[in-house]
Amino acid sequence: MPMAPSCSSIAVLVWADILAGYATWVMMTYLTNVWGLDITRAAAIVNVFVGLQFIMPVGMAFLVDAFLGHYRMLLLSSLACCFGMSLLAMSTPPVLSRYAGNCDAYRPNCIGDTQKALFYIALALIAFGISGHMTSLESFGNQQKELDQTPNGQVDLVRKLSGFFAVILLPIVGGIALPFINPWSVRFGIPAICTTIATFLFISGSPSYTDVEPQGSPLTTVYRVFVASASKMFYQWDANHQLYGNHQVSLDSVPQTPSHGNNQVSLNSVPQTPSLRCLDKAAMIVPTQTLAQQEQNRWKLCKVTEVEETKTFIRMIPMWATFIMCGVVSSIGATYFLEQANNMNRKVGKLKVPLPILLIFHDITKSASAKFYVKVVKMLSGKYAALIGMIAAMLFSILCCITAAKVETRRIDMIKSHGILDKPNEKIPMSMFWLVPQYLLLGALDGISGYLLGDRDEISGYGIACFFIGQIPASMSSFLLVCTRAVFGAGFVGSVLSVYVVGKVTERGGKPSWFQDTLNKSRLDNYYWTLAVLSSINLFLGILVAIWYNYQQSSIEEIRTPGYQESDVPYNDDAQCCCCCA
Repeated sequence: MPMAPSCSSIAVLVWADILAGYATWVMMTYLTNVWGLDITRAAAIVNVFVGLQFIMPVGMAFLVDAFLGHYRMLLLSSLACCFGMSLLAMSTPPVLSRYAGNCDAYRPNCIGDTQKALFYIALALIAFGISGHMTSLESFGNQQKELDQTPNGQVDLVRKLSGFFAVILLPIVGGIALPFINPWSVRFGIPAICTTIATFLFISGSPSYTDVEPQGSPLTTVYRVFVASASKMFYQWDANHQLYGNHQVSLDSVPQTPSHGNNQVSLNSVPQTPSLRCLDKAAMIVPTQTLAQQEQNRWKLCKVTEVEETKTFIRMIPMWATFIMCGVVSSIGATYFLEQANNMNRKVGKLKVPLPILLIFHDITKSASAKFYVKVVKMLSGKYAALIGMIAAMLFSILCCITAAKVETRRIDMIKSHGILDKPNEKIPMSMFWLVPQYLLLGALDGISGYLLGDRDEISGYGIACFFIGQIPASMSSFLLVCTRAVFGAGFVGSVLSVYVVGKVTERGGKPSWFQDTLNKSRLDNYYWTLAVLSSINLFLGILVAIWYNYQQSSIEEIRTPGYQESDVPYNDDAQCCCCCA
């Protein structure tokens, strides 16, 4: 039975992304071993790289909905990822040594300006490519399943093959086989070749795709509300001002020069919330112009529903912000945890275990914890289950930091007892598998938090997004996932700032900083204890914010009129703000 072309050519992008993810997960060890960077600078590069992957989809989702569409975004991001992985392989010392004039060994003195330039360009392209896939890959695949006339048997076959490759084959290749390849040029080159082939197969399947034109971005509504309210900032607000309401208003029913008396036409059919009253001016009909004149400019007049939906979106930001700390904790898994493992004993008997085996432990726990949380959600009511999940995620972040601190303390004692404090390249006689508990806790944190949410295994809609499903305006529901991921991306970038601040504070008074050039001389255990304290404070603040948020507003439906229903008409970004049907 032939496979559905559209489904299979899209699935190969997923497979290539997984393989590239395993290859780039060990970037920390590449920067410290080959480039000779200190651990803080290497961690900063990795965390900014990963953080941007999660932050950029917010802007990309706007471009997709307003201009590009999912197919064009996938095309651009796939090409970017293809070129990025190729440049990453080319940035290794042996590839361009003949042209760059450097040596071909994997040593710091063999990294010239050409290699550095290619490396940073490669990271930027890979980050753009992965962000584009995060934004459009799942949505585009769902569009094809809905619009293509493909037999269900063929779709099921593609799903089974996708599951086999994603769950079994690729972790074996990427997590076990690939790390045994010593030359970094080949280790990066194999994913580059696979990404190129996947991009070619995706492009070759273009005739079978059903492309959906962009319908306009709901974020435009948020921008319009801010612009409209700012344009009326000098107008005096009073209770008699008319507000443009839910329903289309006949121009004959509105006086050409609105009066402020008792005979005014009331256009406000939606209750207003008391917070963020400055935004209410976006729906205010100014008395100096006719309604017909104001309706012609959608950036100066918005409906009350649009203003209230914008308020709801803004009120969710404090709750989102409480999860930035979880992102900071998540960031240490592929940086400091990995660097610790790189300096520990990786042998089981005579077999040397590759580092990505820790990533497999993490991914298995992440998937299992997410599935377990789904069962909890189904047993409990959504609101309380979401709150429990949020608290559990923050508790796992605290436990992860405490466990990591204790293991690092033991590692430092082992270093001192064997007299290898000044020997950074000496392997520590302590098994790498001491780090497994903290990777398991990190996996539970990531699984429940859901910063890599998707529809696989029916996990979509749970995690920290579960709290916001009933809160976010229906018109902005497509941005729930990208905003959730962006929170963790901010945590990854914020971890760079946290390391800098902690380093500056600890070196005051002539004391040595907790972050030294080598891992052995650093005091990561103290840093982990600091993160545990900050995570505990964040848990307390998260509970307070959740209580405050529930008290202020529980759902956008509460601010809509009883008869309000969502329109089946696709969102049109070119339509005037005040002419949309309710």
